[in-house]
Amino acid sequence: MLHQPVNLPANQPKQFYRGGEAIAALRGGTSGDFGPEDWVASTTTLYGRSDAGLTTLPNGVLLRDAVQADPTGWLGPEHAAKFGADTALLVKLLDAGQRLPVHCHPSNAFASSHLNCRHGKTEAWIVVGTTGADPTVYIGFRDDVPAETVADWVATQNTTAMLKALNPVCVRPGDTVFVPAGVPHAIGEGVFIVELQQPTDFSVTLEWQGFLANADIGHLGLGYDVALDCVDRHGWSGRLDKLVHQTSEKWAPSVDLLGRDADPFFQADRLHVEGSFALEPSFAVLVVLEGAGQLGEMEVHKGSTVVVPHAAGEIGLTGDLVAIRCRPPVLSIVEDVSP
Repeated sequence: MLHQPVNLPANQPKQFYRGGEAIAALRGGTSGDFGPEDWVASTTTLYGRSDAGLTTLPNGVLLRDAVQADPTGWLGPEHAAKFGADTALLVKLLDAGQRLPVHCHPSNAFASSHLNCRHGKTEAWIVVGTTGADPTVYIGFRDDVPAETVADWVATQNTTAMLKALNPVCVRPGDTVFVPAGVPHAIGEGVFIVELQQPTDFSVTLEWQGFLANADIGHLGLGYDVALDCVDRHGWSGRLDKLVHQTSEKWAPSVDLLGRDADPFFQADRLHVEGSFALEPSFAVLVVLEGAGQLGEMEVHKGSTVVVPHAAGEIGLTGDLVAIRCRPPVLSIVEDVSP
C-alpha cells in the first residue's frame, strides 16, 4: 500500500462547552459554539461513543481502520511491535470560548485497573494564541489537599474552593504546559492550544455542575468514591517550573517543546522552515501555524493539518513556515505493552 502524507479536514465533534473563533481563523472555516476541539488524525472516540471523534480520511476510510489494516506502514515496525495498531497519540486544536471545568485524568495504572485500557491520559498544551486581558490556565493544587476535602468539594460542587485551591497561570503564545495524569486543571476562556495527549477521552470531572448533564459521566461510571483515587492531591506551588515553560524565544529549525518528562507519552517540536527541513521517518501529525510551503509533493499553508505515515520515509518540508510536529512516545523508554 502506498503511504503518503494526507491533508485532513476539520473534525470537530460536539462538546459540552463553548468554543471561540480561533480554530476557524486558523483553518479558514466557520466557527461553532460547541465545536471547540478539532481532533486531528484521531483514532479515539469521545467517551461512551462508538464513532464520534474518529478521523475519516479523504478516501472515506476511517484512519483507525487504515492503521489497523497496516500498522507497520502507518506506525513503523518498532512502534507496531510495542503498540500494535495503536497510534498511542491524540492531537487536538482546542479553543476555549469559556472556562473549562476543574477536572483531571487517570494514570496508566488506574486506567488499566478500573477502565480496562492500557492508556491513561497524560496531556500537554502548546499555547498558540490568546484573547482577552487575562488568559489563564489553572494547574495543580497550590498545597496538599486531604482526600476528604476533595470529596467534600465534589459532593457540594464547591466551585469557588476548587478554583481557589489551584495555581492560576497567565499564559501567552509559546508557553507549554505539561499535565501529568492525576493533576487537576482547567483551561480558561480565550486560550487556544495545540494539545497532545494519550489516546483516550477519560476525564474525572470534579466540577460537573453547569457543564455535564449529571455526575455519572464525571466519575466515568465508577462512582466518585473510586474515581477520586486518581486525583493528584499534592501541592505544586513550589514546582510549577516542572510543568510550565516559555519557548517563544527559542528559534531553531526544530525546537523541542516538551522535554524528557513528556517523552514516555508523546513528543512535540516547533519547526521553523526557511528553505527546507528533512523529516525523519515517523508517524506524525503536523499543524501549520504560519506561512506556506510543501511537504513532499503536497502543498501546505497556515491552518493545514496533516497526518504523515512512517512509510512515507524521509520527507522534505520546504518553504517559509512555522509548524508544530507531534509524534508518539519515545519507544526506548516506554514499558512493554501487549498489542
